[in-house]
Amino acid sequence: MQIYADNAATTKMSRAAIDAMLPYLDKVYGNPSSLHSAGQRASEALVAARERIAGILGAKPQELTFTSGGSEADNQAIISAAKMGEKSGKKHIISTAIEHHAVLHTLKKLENEGFTVTLLPVEPVTGLVTPQQVADAIGEDTALVTVMYANNEIGTVEPIAEIGAVCRERGVLFHTDAVQAAGHLPIDVRVQNIDLLSLSAHKFGGPKGVGVLYARRGVRLTNLIEGGAQERGKRAGTENIPGIVAMAAALEESAAHMDEASAHLIPLRDKLIAGLARIPHSALNGDPDKRLPGNVNFCFEGIEGESLLLLLDDKGVCASSGSACTSGSLDPSHVLLAIGRVHDVAHGSLRLSLGTDVTEAEIDYLIAAVADVVSYLRGMSPVWRDLQTGKRAYIL
Repeated sequence: MQIYADNAATTKMSRAAIDAMLPYLDKVYGNPSSLHSAGQRASEALVAARERIAGILGAKPQELTFTSGGSEADNQAIISAAKMGEKSGKKHIISTAIEHHAVLHTLKKLENEGFTVTLLPVEPVTGLVTPQQVADAIGEDTALVTVMYANNEIGTVEPIAEIGAVCRERGVLFHTDAVQAAGHLPIDVRVQNIDLLSLSAHKFGGPKGVGVLYARRGVRLTNLIEGGAQERGKRAGTENIPGIVAMAAALEESAAHMDEASAHLIPLRDKLIAGLARIPHSALNGDPDKRLPGNVNFCFEGIEGESLLLLLDDKGVCASSGSACTSGSLDPSHVLLAIGRVHDVAHGSLRLSLGTDVTEAEIDYLIAAVADVVSYLRGMSPVWRDLQTGKRAYIL
């Protein structure tokens, strides 16, 4: 059996997205900035896609800027808000300890430029941050609050509307990295008091390499890319029309079937959680209820995440780990450390992110496959032997 359980990393393109994209690869291939008819047909597709996406987000079309993906959108949102604040003497930014590196690395860059950054701690295990924490951290010099909508590793969904309300009341710009949430959770930027939002197409059935930055009217964007007047002069470069059209189709389809997808995924997700929880000395990471419909993240004591992934791959399971070993680092996930997992436990983590086509039989297979691999790895682990013989104390 082959099971792709790494949808938080990327999803496959939906049939709707592929069908929408194809005509713009070989028929309507003009440059949307050109005045001739071929260019104008491409321009019309660009306008239509912007309107469709804006409608789903509760935004106005002119408030959307198309980007290369979520990381670029995060960078531009945060840098723009920081530069706006700087002009009025505000150089303080609030975020959380569990943000994506696209946010954290941008904040570090701004720190090197003289900004101060407060990273709020999150609740142990669940990873939740409260609106009160945000309210308490806001000062006279606060320019921006940036809190991710749903965490990419542990799946926790933050109280975005409530945090947005605090920011709106205090006159502080609010950005949310909604890369994991878009297409899976309802978003309305007006109702939720969101000033800036980032999303990426390949997380909800669209193509890689295209995303959106929403910036509420009145938020002045700082250019990251110079060279042309595209995207109202805020993002130079010929627009990726095939990708943008496909993204609009994928988001429209995901939004239309969101309730249906959640109703299918949540019971299967919870069955997977219950099954993995039966493995001794294991623990769920993230909030058990306030989490993405398809996200399951566990730590298993006494093993390494990299070995777990490789052996699961042998069993036909595509997954990911909270350990950063596979990217060349020996450090475990900053998210798992932030929710209180110690290094030894954080190294033995597993993220299974389910697609909407997952079946109950596949859930049963995942439970059995993970249990088998964990047992096998523990059987050859000196750490596990030390735990069993009492030389070390169990943590989980």
